[in-house]
Amino acid sequence: MSAEARVEVVRVRGGLHSSSDDVVAVESALEVRVDGRTLAVLMRTPGDDRALVAGFLLSERLIRNSDDLATIEHCADTTIPENDPRRNTVLVTLSASASHRALTMLDARRDIMASSACGVCGRATIDSLRADLAPLTSDLQVSTAMLCGLPEQLRSRQAIFESTGGLHASGLFAEDGTLLCIAEDVGRHNAVDKVIGASLLRDELPLSRRVLLVSGRTSFELVQKAWCAGIPVVAAVSAPSSLAVSLATEAGITLVGFVRDGGLNIYAGASRLV
Repeated sequence: MSAEARVEVVRVRGGLHSSSDDVVAVESALEVRVDGRTLAVLMRTPGDDRALVAGFLLSERLIRNSDDLATIEHCADTTIPENDPRRNTVLVTLSASASHRALTMLDARRDIMASSACGVCGRATIDSLRADLAPLTSDLQVSTAMLCGLPEQLRSRQAIFESTGGLHASGLFAEDGTLLCIAEDVGRHNAVDKVIGASLLRDELPLSRRVLLVSGRTSFELVQKAWCAGIPVVAAVSAPSSLAVSLATEAGITLVGFVRDGGLNIYAGASRLV
């Protein structure tokens, strides 16, 4: 599926009305099945679906690393028409040990319907997110000047945003500021799952020498996803929530916000910044 769609609009400019076409970002459902069982229906922008699912499974703690994944592929049922929504299905097979752990967790949970504005719908309590995660101890040091230059890099690579104006983005950067991976999606948490999932599929976790930049605000679930992936520095062009700040402090994550116009605010972990 395409990440963009054409729609008819009526433009009003200076009191004058005119009809024309416009381009909007696609939002559609993706069903995630784990070992034959439906785990979640995610509302996302099509593209990088395998990475999205891998990152989602990591943040839901159903997997811990790439070894837990046996296969992760789109449904290949040729009897289903190409335009049928059921084609939007990713089938995941876990390793034996991960499957046993996942099924035990799933038996205690409800099914997940995650909208594009929601990142941890399947979690019963905040405490369950922290159960098996130790604080990060990365000795990464980055400069504030480098961080201030990241939003421009990210914005220049947002191809779908350029045409639609309606997508969030996340970027994974090396400690010298090199952009390594970017993802766009209608959901900011999906964009984070995509860049983390891509790294997981390349067996690069933990990401202890990486910086995560998000194009919007930083909420609790984005910090939690970074914690699961071992990312020690999270930056955003907008504000964090109070819970994001407290979780970053607990997780040993450096959290900065309002990275714009040559400045930033440090909310947690200032010792990593030089």
